[in-house]
Amino acid sequence: MESLVRYFAVALAKRGITVNAISPGWTEDSVLNSLPPQGQELIRGWHRRGWTPMGRLGTPADVGNVAALLCSQDAGWITGQVIFADGGSSLMNVEVPPEIQLG
Repeated sequence: MESLVRYFAVALAKRGITVNAISPGWTEDSVLNSLPPQGQELIRGWHRRGWTPMGRLGTPADVGNVAALLCSQDAGWITGQVIFADGGSSLMNVEVPPEIQLG
């Protein structure tokens, strides 16, 4: 996906077309809700305990706000980027407990 975004961003830039992607983290009201209740609570608890530095799962509105920004004139200078809308979870190292990473 990143390679395609970059390729198309370069190819379409001279036409004034920006190309970006959003990489969302776990969100409420998503595929998460199709998991068994125990799995849902495990993931929610994991995020509350620090896997997501912001301490919660995302919402569809969180991801939608990023999409709205990228569609606005204010984002006209952003192209070829993958925006991580995940509350910071992509910054975490899976090999180190969140308690150590968060201090």
